[in-house]
Amino acid sequence: MLFRDSAAAVAAEIHSSALFLRLTEQFAHVHGYKPGASEVRSWERSLPVVMNALLDAGLGQVEVLIEYSLPLNSKRADVVLAGVHPKTGAPSYVVVELKQWSSATPEDGEPLLCRVDAYAQPVLNPIEQVRGYCRYLVSFNGVLTAHPERIAGAALLHNATEFGVSGLYEAEQDEYGRLFTWERRGQFLDFLKSRLAPVSGAAAADELQGAKIGPSKQLMAVAAEEVRDREQFVLLDEQRVAYELVLRAVRRARQADHKEVVVVTGGPGTGKSVIALSLLGELYRSGHTALHATGSSSFTTTMRKVAGARKREVQDLFKYFNSFMTADKNSLDVIICDEAHRMRETSANRYTRAAHRTGKPQVEELIDAAKVPVFLLDEHQVVRPGEMGTVEEIRDAAAAKGLQTRVIPLDSQFRCGGSDAYLRWVVRLLGLEDGGPVEWEPDDKMQLTVVDSPQELEAFLESRRAEKYGARMSAGYCWKWTTKVAPGQPLPADVVIGDWARPWNVYGQRAVMGAPPAALWATDPAGFGQVGCVYTAQGFEYDWSGVILGPDLVWRGDRWVTDRTKSKDPVFKKSTPDADVDRLIRNTYKVLLTRGMVGTVIYSTDTETRAKLRSLVQPKASAALPV
Repeated sequence: MLFRDSAAAVAAEIHSSALFLRLTEQFAHVHGYKPGASEVRSWERSLPVVMNALLDAGLGQVEVLIEYSLPLNSKRADVVLAGVHPKTGAPSYVVVELKQWSSATPEDGEPLLCRVDAYAQPVLNPIEQVRGYCRYLVSFNGVLTAHPERIAGAALLHNATEFGVSGLYEAEQDEYGRLFTWERRGQFLDFLKSRLAPVSGAAAADELQGAKIGPSKQLMAVAAEEVRDREQFVLLDEQRVAYELVLRAVRRARQADHKEVVVVTGGPGTGKSVIALSLLGELYRSGHTALHATGSSSFTTTMRKVAGARKREVQDLFKYFNSFMTADKNSLDVIICDEAHRMRETSANRYTRAAHRTGKPQVEELIDAAKVPVFLLDEHQVVRPGEMGTVEEIRDAAAAKGLQTRVIPLDSQFRCGGSDAYLRWVVRLLGLEDGGPVEWEPDDKMQLTVVDSPQELEAFLESRRAEKYGARMSAGYCWKWTTKVAPGQPLPADVVIGDWARPWNVYGQRAVMGAPPAALWATDPAGFGQVGCVYTAQGFEYDWSGVILGPDLVWRGDRWVTDRTKSKDPVFKKSTPDADVDRLIRNTYKVLLTRGMVGTVIYSTDTETRAKLRSLVQPKASAALPV
């Protein structure tokens, strides 16, 4: 949230021209960069409209929360109004989504999506957008979870005429989502007065802000209901747009014998896998032939175990990229390729039958297998040589077959507590973005601390587990990994740092003396106590993440130095170029450092590197940590 005060006080700030400077300064502090000119312009044009409406309605004491951050993700509601319900006397909240559009039309007659001249891609109908925000807050804010009737939502298109946006009204309206233009200003004022009394809303705002934030709906924990019964996830903004565009492509394919390729791109935590599972659930329920595919053994195995715990047919919905070598062309309606950045050049390996060694690229096999192949990827999560899933390669493969490719970008992220500032800090730290490392400025979303020993790291995580948080330790691949353990023997403690030693997670798909198989390390509580690597952590998340930076990446003077001789990762061959090894090692640590939902604890085995990290993460950052 950027600013909070009563409507009357906010109006006074606007009148003195102080508000927008304060919002700009606070935005830069919270997000680590200055707001764009268009964002500042939207504040200047839209916020006065809302404040005037509140004052005209006699609601000057209602509390106004500007750019209110939704919990556990980076989405922001333009304005949340907090007050008292005029009839019940209970706390009452109104989410207001502000648009400066002058006109908008439904996309191809679909009221949930609309076309606006300023945007190249379809966008979500603001009725559905604000409804999604209300539902999301009910799902995650403890005050509203118990009282979903206390929140309402409205989209205010104050520059639009009724004629210009008439098609948007085709979308269903309810208490969580309704639409007003300025021609309906009287109705908007009536709506505000029906939800908010002319008394102070400070206590209600305090209650909303101080509410317990429910744990994130972990991807694995709800997959069963998502696929079997009903949609469990609330898709927001561009997530919902991506979801609707894929379903539309599926409808076109069925109605007109049409085939097209869809690519959804986004960084870690933008919700690609949530979209994939939501699509799979909807397609499964509506009778389409659809499969989920990935290159990750851990992800696929976990999906099969959790989502298909009671129905074997659900397990069969989850495949690997190399499962389609012999598939008939267009035998599926849809194939959903999650983590498509992990595609390989070909599906063949040493176990592949000679008759199946066609040399056909894996991306072509996946495109051929379905009428609508969907690829969800992050080009910056490639951590192994030979992984080659990029937008360009998919587009080229589709074009060679005369097919169009639709690319849908995702921007907002839901991992790391929704902290854009933390993700930016990580990429700057690792030199994956220009500008060099910067000091961490604590925000109210992600917690970060540096420790001086692996013992301290493990003890800190144990204390979080005692508070019912999930936690895992992971490390760079800098220690040998015992892959064969004799029956009845415990895992050997391969990760040795001084007098501290712990085992890697299990190698393989069988449990060892209470330690879960590799694929379940990130989701089974028994995974704590073993050290995970990038191959078992990638694609998963947990509350607290402890990360050990090994000697393969150290700080020297004014820069990072990668030492490939310290890596024990067998995927690095002598033929792997130094530049590739450097990039992949940095990408590895980016993956490990972005697994935590609540906080991250970092330890480096190198003294100079620890000193550098300490200089960037000051003790004040740990002051907010739970004790």
